[in-house]
Amino acid sequence: MTTDVVGQLARLDPTSDRAVFRQIADSLRDAIERGRLGEGDKLPSEAQLVNHFGVARMTVRNALQLLQTEGLVIAEHGKGVFVRPRPPVRRLASDRFARRHRKQGKAAFIAEAEQAGVKPEVDSLVVKQEAPPKEIAARLGSTRKVLARHRRYLHEGRPVETATSYIPLDIAQGTQIAEPNPGPGGIYARLEELGHELDHFDEEVRSRMPLPEETRALQLNAGTPVIHLVRTAFDTDGRAVEVCDTIMAADAFILGYRLPAR
Repeated sequence: MTTDVVGQLARLDPTSDRAVFRQIADSLRDAIERGRLGEGDKLPSEAQLVNHFGVARMTVRNALQLLQTEGLVIAEHGKGVFVRPRPPVRRLASDRFARRHRKQGKAAFIAEAEQAGVKPEVDSLVVKQEAPPKEIAARLGSTRKVLARHRRYLHEGRPVETATSYIPLDIAQGTQIAEPNPGPGGIYARLEELGHELDHFDEEVRSRMPLPEETRALQLNAGTPVIHLVRTAFDTDGRAVEVCDTIMAADAFILGYRLPAR
């Protein structure tokens, strides 16, 4: 297949002022975007690209490195360079916290993973009392200690998300929320059982490059950004009852929203 793809790659334009390695990257990127190279497909070898474009091996390597930095491809030592798989999970922000999921005994992560047809798993969980970060304390309206639930989520065995929930101690202490397993429906179901009927959630989402510890925790490939999402849950009295600080591998999710037109 790669031989056929090589023959379809655009030739270099000697009149262009665009660097040669960027032209090669443009050609390979176009093949990916047009579907000539699909998810998981192996790119032509360095030798094939050197022969096709008539350039030095280092020029080809620079082109491939550019595509890796953009997050389009991944290199596997001793095997080659492959098109990076597309995001497997669509996170429906307007639906994932619907009360019906809690009534079915499903926490939000489980509900969305099942809808995407993947197997969800939590492989790391730490529950402890701690002083919240300044930003979290501001959202909760208190600088006192909170109950923090740190966890890492996997899809089909791959780390894709870390999340820490911060809940005021006067709500969580001595309840099932402080247990490793908060029970069916997760902590939101427990909050409502405790009389904190949830009214709405505020979310802030931004994209950035990962910190070193985030790269390690999510086992990110070079060039992969993260989605940093901070969500605050409010009860019907207007009190912030939980803040969840989430880091997601950007290549593992699509964020979907339904917005009312009026």
